Amino acid sequence: MSNIEDAVIARLKQGGENFEVLVDLDNALLFREGKKTIDDAIVTDEIFKDVKKGMKASEHEMQKLFGSSDAKQVAEIIIKKGDIQLTAEHRKKLMEEKRKRIISLIHSNSVDPKTNLPHPMLRIENALEEARVKIDEFKDAEAQIKDIIKSLTAILPIRYGTRKIMIKVPAEHSGKCYSVFRQYGTVLKENWESDGSLSVTIEVPAGMQSSLFDELNNITHGHVESNFIDKE
Repeated sequence: MSNIEDAVIARLKQGGENFEVLVDLDNALLFREGKKTIDDAIVTDEIFKDVKKGMKASEHEMQKLFGSSDAKQVAEIIIKKGDIQLTAEHRKKLMEEKRKRIISLIHSNSVDPKTNLPHPMLRIENALEEARVKIDEFKDAEAQIKDIIKSLTAILPIRYGTRKIMIKVPAEHSGKCYSVFRQYGTVLKENWESDGSLSVTIEVPAGMQSSLFDELNNITHGHVESNFIDKE
C-alpha cells in the first residue's frame, strides 16, 4: 500500500449509495489496465461512505450492494467502475500521453492512398486539431482508433491497414465478446452456433489486433479460436 498523504479518492454510487476508497492515483489507473495489483492501488483497506467525514461503510451495506463484505473486493469494483479524483495537471498529462499514442498508431498503421506512404506525424497531429477530435484519456488508444479515423477522413485521406480474421468464442462469453468485436473492428459475418458459441469474421486495423486478442483472452480466459484469412 502507498502513502496515505498522497492518496486521492475513488468513488462509486451503488444502489443509490455513495462508496469511496483512498487510492494511489498512478497505481489505481494502472490497476484499471491490469498492470498493478489491488494492493498497489489502495492506500487503506477501508471502504467509506464519506472519506472526508470519516464515515465508514458497513459490511452489511457492502454485502447487500456489492455481493461481498470483503473490502479489497469492493475496492476493486469501485476503482474499475467508479470515478477517480484527478488533478488538472495529471489529467493534462494523461491526455497528452494518449494523444501521442494515437498519433503513433495512425502513423505506424496507415498510409496516404495517393502516395502509399505514411502521413508525417505532424500532419496527423494538425488534422486531429482541425477535426476537433475528442480523445478519452481513460480509454485505450487502440479502442478509439476506429472512430478517430472516421473523424479524420474528411480532412486527411487515410487508408488504414486491416486484417481479416475468423474468431470463435465460447457460449458463456459470446455476449461480452460480441461488443468487443464491434468496438475494435467491423463484423463482416457472424454465426451463432447451436451450442451458443459465436463465430465471426472480422476486419480489424492491423495495429489493433494485439489489443483485440488481449481483451478477448482476458474475457474468455484464453479460450479463443482464430484463423487469419488474409496475409500480412
